[in-house]
Amino acid sequence: MIAPNIILVDDEKAVRDSTAQSLMLAGYEVETFSSAAEALHKITLEFEGVIISDIRMPEMDGLEFLQRVLKIDRDLPVILISGHADVATAVAAIRKGGYDLLEKPFSSTQLVEVVKRAGEKRRLTLENRALKEALENQTRPGPRIIGQTPSIMNLRKMITRIANVNADVLVMGETGTGKELVARSIHEQSLRRDHNYVAINCAAIPASLLDSELFGHEAGAFTGAQGKRIGKFEHANGGTLFLDEIEGMPLLTQAPLLRVLQERKIERLGSNKLIPLDIRVIAATKVDLKGAAERAEFRQDLYYRLNVVTLEIPPLRARREDIPLLFQHFVLIAAARCETEVPPLNSQALHVLMGHDWPGNIRELRNIAERYVLLGEAYNFDLAVLMNAGDKLEGLSLTEQVACFEKTLLVQALNHHQGNTRAVMEALDLPRKTLTDKLKKYGLDREQFRE
Repeated sequence: MIAPNIILVDDEKAVRDSTAQSLMLAGYEVETFSSAAEALHKITLEFEGVIISDIRMPEMDGLEFLQRVLKIDRDLPVILISGHADVATAVAAIRKGGYDLLEKPFSSTQLVEVVKRAGEKRRLTLENRALKEALENQTRPGPRIIGQTPSIMNLRKMITRIANVNADVLVMGETGTGKELVARSIHEQSLRRDHNYVAINCAAIPASLLDSELFGHEAGAFTGAQGKRIGKFEHANGGTLFLDEIEGMPLLTQAPLLRVLQERKIERLGSNKLIPLDIRVIAATKVDLKGAAERAEFRQDLYYRLNVVTLEIPPLRARREDIPLLFQHFVLIAAARCETEVPPLNSQALHVLMGHDWPGNIRELRNIAERYVLLGEAYNFDLAVLMNAGDKLEGLSLTEQVACFEKTLLVQALNHHQGNTRAVMEALDLPRKTLTDKLKKYGLDREQFRE
């Protein structure tokens, strides 16, 4: 087991130095502080080590320090040291949540033994938390963010941490990295999950209609407004509004959006009545909004209003270790949807996956996985050939792509049923004549599929 880090707090320099030296000789990394207030800034839920503190200290004593630490993490092991220890002090320390109490003078052996046990307790606590979080991620309803690279694990932790914080969120990432997946994950983990999640692409709606889409309108508010319309903000009241491609929002619409974010109230177009909102706004962008604001392409005040909490999604090329896991996940989904067997994934296919730069990120990977399920057998599961074929497919007409898909399904069924015509007819729900015609059309001979 790797030795945990130690935070050591003692106002007496000689005691602090000698205690630190004993711990370092035992293989521990020790960070020392002369006051409890200084040490508090270093303590977080993720701290992997043990805390040692003297009880008798000026300003903040060890018992108060203990209480402040346990408010950060009630499971952190805090070892208290006292030169004036008595039964009452020991009982008070343990009752307040202290892990153990050492009385000065204590031996190095005694110190190291207590620290070793406390470190083991901390390790088990963090492992249990990680397992619990993994289990919750598997059983939690809604979208899941898959991956084991540090950047994705940190992203999941941040989502969990901010889910119930009433702050707007800015999600940044390249096209196809999964910005809406992150937004949905925040919503599903929050107390707003039972209310509406509403998404709108700010760049996909004409500027003339965006105000009406967002804020709604009253009948007669403008030409063509024949009835009252509830806007996206009002529809998302109590829940979450996701503004995708916020960089595409016209500057004229950004001003009323800023006012809504500040006041949490809207007015429908053509109305003077203010409607209060209880809403969380998550905005997403694929560009550098700060740079856009500096170039006067985006309102600077709106950028700073949205930039309360920022989540950055790494591109797929920066998390290559996750590619096989993600690909297999998408393959399983595609196979279940098509009601077909899960195709094999050989080492050559993995090599192709890991060597590609994935400019389209997760979206591109998902498309390749679906293509692998639908067309892989026709290309002998050669992923490199299949990816190039996919580029050619995109240039085909709808009729040609449907024919390619139809042929693939026939090949899969013939393979699965070893050329048994009756079984293929039942599996694909086709009359005999239709099946015969299609086999002829695609040049397929059922005999070649018999074992």
